[in-house]
Amino acid sequence: MARSRARERELARRRYERRRLREQQLRARRRRRNTIIGAVVGTLAVIGGLVALVVALVGGSGKKAVATPLTTPTPTTSTTPAAATKCAAITPNPPAKGQPVVPPVTGTPPTTLVVKDVKTGSGAAAKQGSTVSVTYIGVSCSTGKVFDASYLHGNTPFDVAPLGHASVIDGWNQGLIGIRAGGVRELVIPPALGYGAAGQSGIAPNETLIFLVTAKSVKA
Repeated sequence: MARSRARERELARRRYERRRLREQQLRARRRRRNTIIGAVVGTLAVIGGLVALVVALVGGSGKKAVATPLTTPTPTTSTTPAAATKCAAITPNPPAKGQPVVPPVTGTPPTTLVVKDVKTGSGAAAKQGSTVSVTYIGVSCSTGKVFDASYLHGNTPFDVAPLGHASVIDGWNQGLIGIRAGGVRELVIPPALGYGAAGQSGIAPNETLIFLVTAKSVKA
């Protein structure tokens, strides 16, 4: 009986030792696993930090600088130049070899259309609806320089039709009324009957225009 109890106690002790040993082994395995996981996580964190640093450095060196204005530009208000108070001398005059002399305009530029026949032509006088074939020389009052002329385009005549409603400036539609074939007429055209405050390519805003127009033919 005593031996049986001693044997049971021994068996129980061995079972306890085996259980305790297994628990120790499990704890040891968990510690190793946690150590490995911690080491991996730490390594990954270090690698991630290094990658982020490299990306930041490479990205920063390759990024184009964006220019930022130090101040906001102040919008400028454009003002229309005032009309010339005196016409400049026409130079050269005649403007080109073989061309007629353009009569100079002296004093204050006129505010109304000035029509002056330098040479009177013959035949029927041009009227509203006529077709007038002309050559011309155009000079800017403010500079005294030619801004356009027929001799710059092969001296080819230009048809103004129908006179009074042609696709030309008002100074021409009004100023060529009455011209005859072979006639030469000077027109001094104020801005309001020319290109006005807007101006045109090669013509300043509020420019007074001086034209010498030669009528090649006049047709009803």
